[in-house]
Amino acid sequence: MKHKITAFIEGLITYDYMLFGGVFFLFILFIIFGILLRKKIALALLFIFLAFSILLLGPTLGYVKLHEYLFKNSVTLISQKRLQFSEAVVVKGSLTNESTQNFTSCLVTASAYAVTKNKYKNYLKKLKPFKKMSITEYDINVGDTREFKIIVEPFRYSRDYNISLGADCK
Repeated sequence: MKHKITAFIEGLITYDYMLFGGVFFLFILFIIFGILLRKKIALALLFIFLAFSILLLGPTLGYVKLHEYLFKNSVTLISQKRLQFSEAVVVKGSLTNESTQNFTSCLVTASAYAVTKNKYKNYLKKLKPFKKMSITEYDINVGDTREFKIIVEPFRYSRDYNISLGADCK
């Protein structure tokens, strides 16, 4: 856990610090409004509620949306093939940089999850795949498309499954 926290802090960029500073500023501002309007109880409670809502939701949602915007990419599954004589699946795909800046690295992950006839169970099974493999692609310029191949092994699952791809770029 300590390693994940330090890796997260080391991966922060200038925009993240600006976001966290802005959220803290809004929190303090709404708390001050709540204190100044303490004679109007309903309005003061509204400002206090908004302050704590901003403090709790602002950094999380802001971080996710900011990184979706700054590091926008698309990953396309080209093919998936289960090998006959070994316990592996070969996944081929392509990664496109749709952002306005170059990527120094992208962690591309292939996730395998079970498929059922129930659409609600399928949604839950996507959240917890039974097998994951990742590779890192380096130096992808704006507008470039890079093809990649991931070998998911050992892959012993014998029933129906799907493969999904995702990328986290910096």
